[in-house]
Amino acid sequence: MKSRLFAGTAAVILALVGAMLVFTYAGNADDRAIAKLDPVGVLVVQKSVPVGTPSEELGEYLAVEALPTKAVAGSALRNLNDTAGKVTATELVPGEQLISERLVAPEELESSGAVEVPKGLHEVSFQLEPQRVAGGQIVPGDHVGVFISMEDGPSASPGPITQLALRKILVISIQRAPQPVNEAGETDTQTLPEGSMLVTVAVDDHAAQKIVFASEFGRIWLSKEPHDAKKNKPAVLQSDEVYR
Repeated sequence: MKSRLFAGTAAVILALVGAMLVFTYAGNADDRAIAKLDPVGVLVVQKSVPVGTPSEELGEYLAVEALPTKAVAGSALRNLNDTAGKVTATELVPGEQLISERLVAPEELESSGAVEVPKGLHEVSFQLEPQRVAGGQIVPGDHVGVFISMEDGPSASPGPITQLALRKILVISIQRAPQPVNEAGETDTQTLPEGSMLVTVAVDDHAAQKIVFASEFGRIWLSKEPHDAKKNKPAVLQSDEVYR
C-alpha cells in the first residue's frame, strides 16, 4: 500500500516537473523567436486615453512592448522622459503605438480648432509632409480634394497613375511638428513648414477604405478645395497624358 502511494506521489511530482520544463522551454522559444526580429521596446496604448490628457498622467494607460523593428513607427516613443507639459492631441485607442505627434503643448490643442464630426462618418488620420497639405496652409474646417497616386494602375491602365479620388472632404483636425520661432518667441512665417503633419478627416466608409489603402500602398496629396471649386470628371491620369 505504501509503495503504491509513494509511486503515485512520485508520478505526480514528475508530471509537474515535466510540465514546468515544457512551459519554460516554450517561453524560451518565444523569446528566441522575438529576438530574431530585432525587437524594440516602445510605448503602446493599453486603454483609451481622452484627448487633452497630460503626459504626466499617461503612465496608467501605457505599457512598454517589444515589437519587431520593422513594425515600429518612426516617431514612436520609448518613454515619456521628454514629454513634460504636453497633452494628448487626439483620443488614443488601445493597441496603437504612442508617437510624438500625438502629444502637443496645451496651447496648440486649444488653437487646433478641431471641428465636430458630422453624424455617421468615420474619422481617419494619415501623415503627410507639408508640401502635400497645400504647403501646410490647410486648417480644421477646410475641405480638401484627395489625390491618390499608385505605382501601378488597374489592368486597363498599367503603369503609374494619379486620380482626384475624393472631393470636398472635411478636415477635422491638423497636428504638426513644432515650428521655428524668431527672437521674439513668435512663429517664424518666413520659413517653410517643418516636419510631418497628421491630418484627420471625416468620411464615409467607402472613402475611408480608399484613404487607408492609399496610405498603405500608394501616396496621397491634398488640395484645398472650396465649395465653389469647378468640378470636372476625375479621370485617371497616366504619364503619357501629362503632356497633352
